[in-house]
Amino acid sequence: MIVTDLGRMAFDEAWRVQEQAVAERLAGGPDRLFLVEHDPVITLGRHGGRENLLVAPASLAGRGVALAEASRGGNITCHFPGQVVAYPIFKIAPARGGLRGLFADLEAVVIATLAGYGVSGERQPGRPGVFVAGRKIASIGLAVKKYVTSHGLALNVGRDLAVFSLITPCGLQGVAPTSLWLEMPAAAAHYPTESDLIHDVKRTLVASFASVFGQKAELA
Repeated sequence: MIVTDLGRMAFDEAWRVQEQAVAERLAGGPDRLFLVEHDPVITLGRHGGRENLLVAPASLAGRGVALAEASRGGNITCHFPGQVVAYPIFKIAPARGGLRGLFADLEAVVIATLAGYGVSGERQPGRPGVFVAGRKIASIGLAVKKYVTSHGLALNVGRDLAVFSLITPCGLQGVAPTSLWLEMPAAAAHYPTESDLIHDVKRTLVASFASVFGQKAELA
């Protein structure tokens, strides 16, 4: 598993990186894992989600937020600085339960990552993603091409969740978003800035991916 930290990047640009990696994986290349923070963007999944956008689309640009249609499954979600996004370009393994098993593995990655910071993540039946005491801390959405995945998971890390006020996240009424910074015990005492925490979360995420998927992580 080759790991690449893309830093901060626009959603559309990161999608082009994923497309190239998918083509390479289909040609026999290695599994890849991309980590990224996105410029503020609201994305719509293959199942739509425009009905869960709470403001006029024309007003988004004035708020500094882009709107994009994504090839992943699922409904509406958002990405922003302070959220760590992980894009696994993996070949689906039937022995691990296929696509359903991959979703469970990605949830396990998030739960293991949160546990490293003293936060108890949980699954909710029928709702992909990870929750903390009923509040949603991570979303999962995938696209698959000839058994190779793209898109992935988004873990809220920083304290600013304002972009979520523009949508009904994933179309789930009454579900509030949360983040690691807000849930972690004594966060500020251990991490002087959110950037310090984000840097550490990326390291922990990679270790969790390697553990859950039984792969050795190599940094690009």
